[in-house]
Amino acid sequence: MKHERMHQGEKPYTCKYCNRCFSHSLACKMHEQKHTGQKPHECKFCGRLFIQSANCNRHEQTHKEEKPYKCKLCDKWFRHSWQRKVHERIHTGERPFVCKYCNKCFNTASSCTIHERIHTGKKPYACKHCDKSFISSGGCKRHERKHTGVKPYTCRYCDKSFGVPSGLKRHERIHTGEKPYACKYCSKSFRESSYCKEHERMHVSDRPFTCKLCNKSFKYSSACRRHQQTHTGEKPYQCRYCKKCFNRSSNCKVHERIHARENIVKQKDGGTSSISRKQVKCHNEILVEFNPHVFFE
Repeated sequence: MKHERMHQGEKPYTCKYCNRCFSHSLACKMHEQKHTGQKPHECKFCGRLFIQSANCNRHEQTHKEEKPYKCKLCDKWFRHSWQRKVHERIHTGERPFVCKYCNKCFNTASSCTIHERIHTGKKPYACKHCDKSFISSGGCKRHERKHTGVKPYTCRYCDKSFGVPSGLKRHERIHTGEKPYACKYCSKSFRESSYCKEHERMHVSDRPFTCKLCNKSFKYSSACRRHQQTHTGEKPYQCRYCKKCFNRSSNCKVHERIHARENIVKQKDGGTSSISRKQVKCHNEILVEFNPHVFFE
């Protein structure tokens, strides 16, 4: 009976908090624990709590060094066979999960489900500290760490900490030199899939990002956003010192250094003198003539 519901699409169990429906009562109960915050399963190594015992068991394996599952296409090892299976799709390009609304394909079912919420507008995960809601629990947790300032993921090679495991993983590749994402058209490899995709557009004429105001197309979303700001006049980046606004974060950072240099000059003179921006600029230009690496920093 329970199995037949999967084929029939019947979902008789409804969440008390968000009206989401489920085929099985156990799945509904586990989902409701996300709303209540109840986490009955505790890791015996670090005390971390989990909603599901299966997730707790998987987490406990991270405390052990054993990684018995090796990728068939590279030298990477994994603690679980499903992790290896998902990883191997990076090599094969397999994306078996298809969005019901736009036919976009994904390599994991969870990624597909989260994407489909963009179409439906469902945001079942609410921040505990403000009124923002999110399409994924991970997105909600990352946002909540902005309120709390918690950065639980620490690099094994240096003391830098991160709020999300993906940020830690990307950072550690700087130390290890790992570049798992290979360009389809040349021999270049990259630390991040997004860098690889951006690079691959250099080889093809694909311009997927279109300006809403003039239909001009761009290879990169960042270039499209910057272009649209020329239409709207939007300047979202504000100087911390004088409230001047800029359309690019890089321009804002360069501008803020002028204030930082002014402060350094004041401190060197015991706080009794001041210096104009023009004087700082001239000073640096003179130094660059003789040594291009000397600046007020």
